[in-house]
Amino acid sequence: MSKDKGPALVLMAVDNSTHSEYAFSWYVQHFHRSGNRLLLVHCPETFANVTMMSPSKVQELITQCEEKMQSLEKKYTDKMNEQGIKGDFARLDGEKPGPSIVECAASRNVTFIVTGTRGLGKFRRALMGSVSDYVIHHSPVPVLVCRHKDKD
Repeated sequence: MSKDKGPALVLMAVDNSTHSEYAFSWYVQHFHRSGNRLLLVHCPETFANVTMMSPSKVQELITQCEEKMQSLEKKYTDKMNEQGIKGDFARLDGEKPGPSIVECAASRNVTFIVTGTRGLGKFRRALMGSVSDYVIHHSPVPVLVCRHKDKD
């Protein structure tokens, strides 16, 4: 973010978790610079075995997904507006969020990535994978991971 390069384009991965909200707040309070643009991205979950579902059930899932997406976009767009931050919200289509985030960062030429983390234990992370872990190891740009420490 040197002065000669101009404002940064910051990619922030968001979802409906408290960890995402914490990452957004932490970024705004500690890292955001005037003039930076924020690209908020979300990769909605995909549903396996939709071929085994009735057409009405598939349509119901699509409708629910779109409603959640619109709600998430409004929530974070409102947060950006409240803070006077300029930016956009984008839906990433892909089976896995990690690769979709990294691909978006490369194609949009972002300056860095901000993400939250759920703080999965070693076993769960090994079993399920971690989006933030994937992004850290595959990102073409620096990554800021905001870890939300649970209150005791």
